[in-house]
Parts: sequence; C-alpha cells; structure tokens
Amino acid sequence: MIFQDYVFYALATILLFAGLRVITARNPVHAALFLVLAFFTAAGIWLLLEAEFLAIALVLVYVGAVMVLFLFVVMMLDINLDKLREGFWNALPIALPIGLLMAAEMIMILSSKHFSPDMMSAPTPRPAGYSNTAELGRQLYTDYLLPFELASVVLLVAIVAAIALTLRERKDSKFIDPAAQVRVKRADRIRIVSMPSEKEITPETPEPAAEKKR
Repeated sequence: MIFQDYVFYALATILLFAGLRVITARNPVHAALFLVLAFFTAAGIWLLLEAEFLAIALVLVYVGAVMVLFLFVVMMLDINLDKLREGFWNALPIALPIGLLMAAEMIMILSSKHFSPDMMSAPTPRPAGYSNTAELGRQLYTDYLLPFELASVVLLVAIVAAIALTLRERKDSKFIDPAAQVRVKRADRIRIVSMPSEKEITPETPEPAAEKKR
C-alpha cells in the first residue's frame, strides 16, 4: 500500500462517520455541520482522483452556499425537536423497504464487472498539458449534451415552480402583483400638493423681571 491508499481509507472512514451522524444526530444544526464535514471529506477524495474541478465546485457550491442556507433556515425556524421525534417510528414501514432497496442496488452495482479488480487498475498517465476541467466540459457538451440539457430544463421548471408557489395570494401575507408594478405611472407614485406659504412669526421679547414687579 502506498501513502495515497492510507489517505483514502482515512477520508473514507471520516466520510462514513459523518454520513452516519447526519442521520442520527438529534440536533438539526449538528446534523448540518456533520454534512459539511462529509462534503469536505468527499472533496478530498475527489482530489485524490485528480478531479480538482469537482472538488472545488463541491466546496464552493454545497458548503459555501447550500449548507449555509440550510443552517440559516434551521436556526431561524426554531424547529420543535420533540414534535419531530414523535413521528420518527411512524415512517419506518416505508423507510425500511426503501433503505433495503437502495442497499441492494448498491450491492448490484459494486459487484458488477465495472468494479472488478481488473477494471480498477491504475489510471493511464496524462500528458503535461492535460486539463480535466476542459475534458469535463468536452464530455458534457458533446457526449452528454442531451442529458445535460434535460437536467437544465428540470432545474428551470423547479425554479419557476418555486417562484409560482411564493407568489400565491395568502390572507396572512402581503402580495405584490408584478403586472401592477409594471403598469404604474408617475402620477400614481408622486402627488404634488399646493400649500399656502406661512408667515414668519417673530417671538415677543420678554419684559424684565423688575418691570413685571412694578
């Protein structure tokens, strides 16, 4: 075994521990922090596989944006943990078969010929000017162009659906019609009121105290 193998096994152990703590931690903030640790560890494994672009994208996108959003939402919502734990065992009849099915699928994939020792040989050396980022872009926009465009359409539909859900009219929230904002005129926003000018009133000079006594 070489040094990279020891690093891989160490990162894999940390990743498994962090993933286990994500689903077993009672505090949602702790679960989100363990998920951040899992993302960082996965980025380290991708660096070992010479996929620097994917590792940096994982840290910047998921850790820097998505997980920060999760933490803000979890900490601002003030979730009632006791109420969440009440219905945990009620989901077991559905969660257990789904978990077993996912485990069976992973076993079938890992036991196939693509993960045999012959296929897991050392990667072929690349030339000096090779860029895995450029190779990733070439693969996305040539061989996998149709799946990439389908994924883009799915994300676009999700964005439009999220906007449509937030713009619905509710009795307990303020709603602004974008069409009404576009049709607004200057006269609707500004009204000039003519007011008469006021005369300046000079304050009276107070009398001396001695004259008041007389």
